[in-house]
Amino acid sequence: MNARVPNPSRRQFIVGTTAVSTGLALGLQFPFSSLAQSAGATPEIGVWVVIKPDEKVIVRVVRSEMGQGTITGLAQMVAEELECDWKNVTTEYPTPGESLKRKNPWGSFSTGGSRGIRTSEQYVRQGGAAARMMLVQAAADGWKVPVAECVVSEGVITHKPTGRKTTYGKVADAASKLAVPKDIPLKDPKDWKIIGKSVQRIDTFADKVTGKQIYGMDLTLPGMVVATIKECPVFGGKVKSFDASKVQGMKGVKKVVQVGDSAVAVVADTFWVAKTAMDALPIVWDEGPNAKVSSETIAAMLKEGLAAEQAFIGNQRGDTKAALAGAAKKIESTYSYPFLNHAPMEVMNATAKWTPERCEAWVPTQDGEASLAAVIAASGLPADKCDVYKINLGGGFGRRGAFQDYTTQAVNIAKQMPGVPVKLIWTREEDMTQGRYHPVMMCKMTGAFDANKKLTGVHMRLSGQSILAAVRPAIVEKDKGRDILVFQGVMEGGEHAIGYEFPNQLIDHAMRNTHVPPGFWRGVNVNQNAIFIECFMDELAEEAGMDPVAFRRQYMGKFPRNLAAMNAAAEGIGWDKPAPKGVHRGIAQMMAFGSYVAAACELSVMDGNKVKIHRIVAATDCGYAVNPAQIERQVSGSFVYGLSALFEEECTIKDGRVEQKNFDTFNSIRLAQMPKVETIIIQGGGKAWGGIGEPTICVAAPAVLNAIYRATGKRLRDVPLKKSGFTLV
Repeated sequence: MNARVPNPSRRQFIVGTTAVSTGLALGLQFPFSSLAQSAGATPEIGVWVVIKPDEKVIVRVVRSEMGQGTITGLAQMVAEELECDWKNVTTEYPTPGESLKRKNPWGSFSTGGSRGIRTSEQYVRQGGAAARMMLVQAAADGWKVPVAECVVSEGVITHKPTGRKTTYGKVADAASKLAVPKDIPLKDPKDWKIIGKSVQRIDTFADKVTGKQIYGMDLTLPGMVVATIKECPVFGGKVKSFDASKVQGMKGVKKVVQVGDSAVAVVADTFWVAKTAMDALPIVWDEGPNAKVSSETIAAMLKEGLAAEQAFIGNQRGDTKAALAGAAKKIESTYSYPFLNHAPMEVMNATAKWTPERCEAWVPTQDGEASLAAVIAASGLPADKCDVYKINLGGGFGRRGAFQDYTTQAVNIAKQMPGVPVKLIWTREEDMTQGRYHPVMMCKMTGAFDANKKLTGVHMRLSGQSILAAVRPAIVEKDKGRDILVFQGVMEGGEHAIGYEFPNQLIDHAMRNTHVPPGFWRGVNVNQNAIFIECFMDELAEEAGMDPVAFRRQYMGKFPRNLAAMNAAAEGIGWDKPAPKGVHRGIAQMMAFGSYVAAACELSVMDGNKVKIHRIVAATDCGYAVNPAQIERQVSGSFVYGLSALFEEECTIKDGRVEQKNFDTFNSIRLAQMPKVETIIIQGGGKAWGGIGEPTICVAAPAVLNAIYRATGKRLRDVPLKKSGFTLV
């Protein structure tokens, strides 16, 4: 069934271990948690739930909230099985250090790859179910009745034969002393009351609007000092020398220190004093051989890879080379995709306090365990002497997960000022030029047709960076040098599988790595792969003389969920009906992060290059939809990200360094440019749990590019479109 979710008024308002046990270690308290402390002697009911005498329910979550609604979804799943009153639910974060001590009862702390809910849903729900069973058992024991005679609803337990009632808050202490259930059945989805409902977000606070919410940059601690840092602007370069005496005497400056072999930091009373001193600090860099690298030299390297003999195969079916050799007609197109910065509103920052006995850090992080690992490594202390406290994130998009350079820097600075809390804040310029960038990529697409204009083969040659080769080389080595993540969206199977089966197909990758460090930018490789294959599908359809949707359907018979998503988007945009005069349509589909997504758009082009997108219809099949309203918000937000990258964003390299230093040269689309988004959630597409935060980013760009071609007759294959003179109005 398709459930169309209404587009709410955010725009109008502004304008107007991975694998874990069941996780039921009992009877322990959280000395680090203000919420648990305020509960007094209230024990926990398993590791996921604390229930206060006043019936307040504290659900523990370890995934990070970055605005995507993860903590609300996780709390919904616990509350569903717990059968508590949703109005009483709040959340808190355990620390990774506590998790380490307790042998990882909460599973992974990592929040990325749209995995916050889908890879923890089972054990999180089991935690809620186990707590419910223990609470009901405690009530039954108190009444000396069989537990089967008791039922619970919204935190009130009733003994059916007598009508006696009690509440969770009254039996919580007794429940915590019971044995952990070994068999923990979960509800049938048809019986869900909270999962699948558009409940209000737990983190919807007035403090966000008034600016009172504390993010990492806002944190204050007694005796705290503030540092800022400057790293060699050429990646791989080092500090040659610096003259601290030039700024050491400035009022408020505490210390000037070298950080590693490539950076210098200034520590001061305030950030502004630290920044002012840093700007005046003479630093001489050893830039090394990478200072000769430019966007032009990188492009030449990638272009060579398009025709290279050696390449890693990601998806192969039939004999594509023979199909190409025997083709009556071949069409070829070359696409390119640039480096991109994550550019969260909150720059990288972390606060650390180091003593010879203990090191603590307060970090806006997507992965508490990765932050803890960075603290342990930098501090030189054993794991049980370290911990990390998660602070609210002002955006992440992948930058604050696997990459903990800012955390390491904070600890290294704090080590040089023992016992003093040091808050490290990067400047915006540092944040822009010391990123972990979306990998640069080129792609050559080739299609073969027979004399009857029937498609006989497709070759997709990727040439560009490997993220895994840079950050997880052991995985690449194990796969004989191949980075399987390069093929996201066009894999043979899995959570990023291709949605077409061509008569012959070959998708391969000529790995060409640069000195610019790559990173997991929101959506990662599926973003460019969707452009490459979905725009080329339109080119193939035109050569075959077919409608783009009808052409795609020929090759989607074995992929019913891909097809259903595309059909829903096409129906929603009115594909089979004439568009209004001057309005043109485009469509794209993809599987990404376990979800099946499609987008169809309507746009007009004025004066040959001014694009006005009137609306986008987005279809999403994520399996189970935990919070439909939040899915709608994430889909809309993903299009902001995808369209900004399509029209505006690019990081270029000159003299080995990133040229873009602020938002004046790395732009984002504005509210007035954002089209109306109509979200279709496809329910019942399967029992799997798909991701939400990232999948639909990838289909925005190719749908728009395909529509622009229909409006102008121009195939735009080089992103961003500002390079071709196109703007979004």
